[in-house]
Amino acid sequence: MKNSIAPIVIGLAIIISTNILGSAWKKSHLTHNSINVTGMASRDFESDLIVWSGSFQRKEMTTKDAFEKLKEDMAAIKHYLTSKGIAEKEIVFSAVSIKKEFDRVKNNDRSETNVFTGFTLTQRVEIESKSVNKVELVSREVTELIDKGVEFYSDAPRYYYTKLADLKIEMLASATKDARTRAENIAENAGGKIDRLSSADMGIFQITGQNSSDDYSWGGTFNTTSKNKTATITVRLDFAIN
Repeated sequence: MKNSIAPIVIGLAIIISTNILGSAWKKSHLTHNSINVTGMASRDFESDLIVWSGSFQRKEMTTKDAFEKLKEDMAAIKHYLTSKGIAEKEIVFSAVSIKKEFDRVKNNDRSETNVFTGFTLTQRVEIESKSVNKVELVSREVTELIDKGVEFYSDAPRYYYTKLADLKIEMLASATKDARTRAENIAENAGGKIDRLSSADMGIFQITGQNSSDDYSWGGTFNTTSKNKTATITVRLDFAIN
């Protein structure tokens, strides 16, 4: 009797252990089943803030004479800008920088001597305005100041967007929705179904000029040279599937 019971007990033990191991494997396998997807959103927008700057300078033998000339230029520039419709509060003049200038002159004995040629005084002016088109036009026509005897050097305008934070939130929502749709389609085609969201990571936020040759970068591109821009953002989601 004892000999007949032993095989039965061993057989039951094998069946039970097999079921337990199979159930554990299945549970473990399903727990690690997941799907990773990347969603993207893109928006075109026009800058609503322009920053434009330039510099002007005078060179005289004394700082007093140079400063007097520079004050005249500053008044002429301010009058010119306000006559073009730029608000006075949007015009900011920087402090004056002074540089002592010398020329290298060769002597008869082939040695060289530093000869003082005067003081160069330089001042910068910057305009920050939401009147983008107006300031943009003035930046192109500013050479008119040369006719007034002002030695003005204009920088290229820089363009910004003041509602960037709101745009980013809107785009994150769109990119997340896009990622979820991708995950659902992939899971459905594979005969499964997405379950809970395991993790979410935001990718790089990029701003490039429309129809430009801007390159995407790992740190994120932030174009300031184009008035019309394109923003893109990616979101990576990790879903459990069943």
